[in-house]
Amino acid sequence: MFNRNRDTQDSIELSNASTQIMKGTTIEGNIETYGNLRIEGKVIGNIKSKTKVALGESSYIEGNIIAQNAEIAGEVKGTVEISDILSLKSTANIVGDIITGKLIVEAGAVWNGTIKMGTASANTNNRIGETLNEKLNEQKEPLK
Repeated sequence: MFNRNRDTQDSIELSNASTQIMKGTTIEGNIETYGNLRIEGKVIGNIKSKTKVALGESSYIEGNIIAQNAEIAGEVKGTVEISDILSLKSTANIVGDIITGKLIVEAGAVWNGTIKMGTASANTNNRIGETLNEKLNEQKEPLK
């Protein structure tokens, strides 16, 4: 009965956290976070965020992105699945499919793939939440 309130409090704290991967940094592996994520470097792997992913002009992602919101100004090779709003800046270059609730595209943005809007947003939210809640519960288990 008391753990439920603690879980909610942990989720709120984690969603307010921010992570940055700066230019010149390369990460190979998947990234999962409750909080905001800003990437200026290179990631080879999938990205999941309960909140927002922001990719700067120098960013390069080779993998899928699942998040609530995203702003892309760099290069992505993979599927981009955003439950709420996806914003493609003029320097964005996406090779892969886009699934999003709403799409904002600046002149100059490039993408090669299909776009689906509006239909998959509830499914995306469920996929993000389930995966991240599993990770949070794993972290709370005591070491043996």
